[in-house]
Amino acid sequence: MLGLFRHKRQKPPLPPTVSVAEGYLPIESAHSLLAAEHRRQLLDRIWQYTALSHAQFTQLYLHPIHRYAELVQQLPASETHHHAYLGGMLDHGLELVACSLKLRQSYLLPTGAAPEDQAAQTDAWSAGIAYGALLHDIGKIAVDLLVERQDGRLWHPWQRPLDQPYRFRYLKGRDYHLHGAAAGLLYTQILDRPILDWLSGFPSLWASLLYVLVGQYERAGVLGELVIQADRVSTAQNIGGNPNKALQAPTHSLQHHLISGLRHLVQHELKLNQPGAAAWLTQDALWLVSKTVTDKLRAYLLSQSIEGIPSSNIAVFDELQSHGLVESTPEGKAIWTALVTLGNWKQSFTFLRLQPALIWGSEDRPEAFSGTVSIAADDHSTDAPVPPPAPETVSTRSRQNPSQPDPMALEDADYLGTLLNMFELEEPEASDAPSESALETSTLPSDNPGQAFLNWVKEGTLSHKLIINDSKAKIHTVSGCVFLVTPGLFQRYVQEYPGISQASDQELEEWRWVQKQFERLKVHRKRDDGLNIWACQVQGPRKKTTLKGYLIEEPKLLFELVPPDNPFLKIETN
Repeated sequence: MLGLFRHKRQKPPLPPTVSVAEGYLPIESAHSLLAAEHRRQLLDRIWQYTALSHAQFTQLYLHPIHRYAELVQQLPASETHHHAYLGGMLDHGLELVACSLKLRQSYLLPTGAAPEDQAAQTDAWSAGIAYGALLHDIGKIAVDLLVERQDGRLWHPWQRPLDQPYRFRYLKGRDYHLHGAAAGLLYTQILDRPILDWLSGFPSLWASLLYVLVGQYERAGVLGELVIQADRVSTAQNIGGNPNKALQAPTHSLQHHLISGLRHLVQHELKLNQPGAAAWLTQDALWLVSKTVTDKLRAYLLSQSIEGIPSSNIAVFDELQSHGLVESTPEGKAIWTALVTLGNWKQSFTFLRLQPALIWGSEDRPEAFSGTVSIAADDHSTDAPVPPPAPETVSTRSRQNPSQPDPMALEDADYLGTLLNMFELEEPEASDAPSESALETSTLPSDNPGQAFLNWVKEGTLSHKLIINDSKAKIHTVSGCVFLVTPGLFQRYVQEYPGISQASDQELEEWRWVQKQFERLKVHRKRDDGLNIWACQVQGPRKKTTLKGYLIEEPKLLFELVPPDNPFLKIETN
């Protein structure tokens, strides 16, 4: 596949040392820019999601990312919205790549193609999605900013990367939609000719990527959807999903005014947790009656002589949602429908749902509502508290410590983990099961059912259909072994092969029968007491739990390139 990438690209010589005048930013190498700890963790995540060898990953991902870093330097991603700080453009690009690749794991692409064609195109589609995500906002540095070199000349990014200290300012009266079309000026500086030649050999992928690169997401199919979803998550996490960062928004931004207005209303004007109230605080969320609160919010902001306040409630909903200040329903909407019950009193409302930390921060908050707030069935959710994120997995490959301090102060230690775990993959449901056509073409191997299961695991990890070392994953690496979680992994297998019921022992559940066939292979390690099932302690940032499963001592049975151990798992020896 990667024959086109054998010739190593020669790196341009480093620019001569230039003294940096006050008010100008120094030029940094890609290695220096990417040495910050949170960026190294993102790169590790991206590598993990691609499941490529080091050489392949370097050619397909690291080289474009290095060129991207050299081009954007320390420029921000926006003036007052998301990632509005030095280095924000680089952070946003890396977050988009990581998030889009994690989302991509839930898709078999191209949609509707034969399974063998999807397997053959796996790496190309993953790379195309990553490139679309990385270049999503690259046009901003061409049309939103005026960048001046230290010698007084203007810099245009289509010329070449910056070669001397620089300063910048945002253009007044700019067209806020133009940057989507401006990526076409720059993407050939990031994606070299061999990569473009390779991608052009996949017509469906090529068309989708070209549409994304000129901002026509509505024509880009699944690729466009994945980039947009990843952008929403990165943006929301930076300015809203992370309360510390939301509360640090620039004071002249609409985001700051919306947060300040909501805090004032909830803390000083709205009744809370009682019949006739407009706000209900549960353990995991703050529920604000949508029309009442939005009317009051608009009136309050207008009374403060704040400009740019939307003229309708619908527009306010859009602003709150786009800034990540309210949580979206499973359908992606800002408005929730829920039933509030307190004793014999109950009433249904339409709500905005917020994180309580956005209103109270580290301050003492009121007691939680003693009744219940039950989400309507149409919202496909429940009133149960949202569980804390499952443990993070970050590669522990050793690296040198960065020579410079991290340019992005991560006040919230769980920022990166929370960002990436917003895409936790759930157990397959009916909608996640293979299509009927796929089931019709899948044949159930019967000569050696245990080996057939093991082959399925190997093929699933290779094609990214089965994730490893991640939240909700049923396959982990620990202590140099492979840990197969039971019963989840075996239940997933029988969902994909409903014909197993014809071959299995009718006295056993199907997944238990597959488990017995696997045990007959004798590739797993037994405990000292002769039992087959091991327990692993899982230590996450907020919770502890235990997984049970089988240990395979030879990872090479399943992996060509063995992933690093999951640092959050520890085998119980007792």
